[in-house]
Amino acid sequence: MHTKKIFCIVLAVVLAISCLALAGCQTKSEIKGINNTASGDGTESSAADSSGSYKNPYTGDSDTVVIDVKDYGKITVKLDKKVAPISVENFLNLVNEGFYDGLTFHRIIKGFMIQGGDPQGNGTGGSSTTIKGEFSANGVENNLAHKRGVISMARSSDYDSASSQFFIVHEDSPHLNGQYAAFGEVTDGMDVVDKIAETVQVEDSNGTVLPANQPVINSIKIV
Repeated sequence: MHTKKIFCIVLAVVLAISCLALAGCQTKSEIKGINNTASGDGTESSAADSSGSYKNPYTGDSDTVVIDVKDYGKITVKLDKKVAPISVENFLNLVNEGFYDGLTFHRIIKGFMIQGGDPQGNGTGGSSTTIKGEFSANGVENNLAHKRGVISMARSSDYDSASSQFFIVHEDSPHLNGQYAAFGEVTDGMDVVDKIAETVQVEDSNGTVLPANQPVINSIKIV
């Protein structure tokens, strides 16, 4: 559960893929470097118009949100529009719609990250929109490192598949740099992240949390 670097564990990857195929599951948003072999949520829509320019209906000026987690507390996150404007606008638009209210953190790995924002609660879901991945492997400069407290977008193997799922880094994870779109940082409430990461019961090394044990996001509010 605590292993961060498993790129070389081929057998575990093969077994996990086999399990998904046998179960007939949709593929999941993944974060490489941990035991997750899924790759996508099947969402094909995009927030780009015919010219390829990104458009988002959220036009507010605030770049700070508060994530209120039932029975755990509040996490304040400062979003960085300069390093990841598309990711920030997509996230704020979903927040403004109330999309995240009542969703959960469905995947938790102590010493690595807590992942949430999936309406299916199992890693297979997302919003109706996918966005461009803002990280160097996808041709976008993003110098926000995946250190403790950073928030980033989960995605499938498709670089431009990020949707609504996000994760908050529990401990420094530099192997994610350049591969995922970090777009902000926790400014208050890391004790809440710690409590979630360290106390929630998980079922396997992939950080799977049963629905009954998933921390519930009461709301995410724009400050």
